Amino acid sequence: MDLATAKAVITGGASGLGYATAERVISAGGHVVLLDINDELGQDSAARLGDRAAYISTDVADEDSVKAAISSANEIMGGITLAVNCAGIATAGRTLGREGPWPTEKFNKVIQVNLVGSYNVTKEAAAFMAQNEPDDEGERGVIVSTASIAAFEGQIGQAAYSASKGGVVGMMLPLAREFAQFGIRVNTIAPGVFLTPMVAGMPEEVQESLGKQVPFPPRLGRPEEYADTVEFIYGTSMVNGETIRVDGAIRMQPK
Repeated sequence: MDLATAKAVITGGASGLGYATAERVISAGGHVVLLDINDELGQDSAARLGDRAAYISTDVADEDSVKAAISSANEIMGGITLAVNCAGIATAGRTLGREGPWPTEKFNKVIQVNLVGSYNVTKEAAAFMAQNEPDDEGERGVIVSTASIAAFEGQIGQAAYSASKGGVVGMMLPLAREFAQFGIRVNTIAPGVFLTPMVAGMPEEVQESLGKQVPFPPRLGRPEEYADTVEFIYGTSMVNGETIRVDGAIRMQPK
């Protein structure tokens, strides 16, 4: 499949990895609908991307919000061929902290946004993809979710985040197997330490320290490198049911 004809929905698309992916789709000639909860930034981002981009306010943790947004995106673009799940939160806290056990409510919130949110978008987008005309290889669509290296080497304080990202990895293969009958591929990207808006807000010396922990290249990952990986997945039919680490060979320490 070629990004030049892609019709993409991208959650967390107003900034960071999602916006870089949207830029890549637009520059290739495709269409994009950004889904985000930051309305001001979302509208500005869509405007910067031009006439082939639109923005829809969406809470990925809310099933009804996702249903409405995906339906609207399908109508705007006349179909959906690519769904990229970038929306997420990284709330952290020690399970046994100074103020006592970490509230389950906070744990649940991370799971709802990162894991359930990815599932909500995946199932709703796949329902529309299944209606597409197949290409020469029988493909109708591609879904890419964002995990993290924390799915494999979660640090102290990341129990909720690691569980949510591990869940994203875990649900991928059964979804890929189920959606094979419709010609829909499902894959996951597990980024390492990337220069996202959250990291960009840290002091420069902290950013440099994080980058130096990466074996090679010894720097933070760039959002466009995430977009490179999405483009590779979208255009390579044999990549299915796979998690691709994009991390410079880093393996996170306990803390």
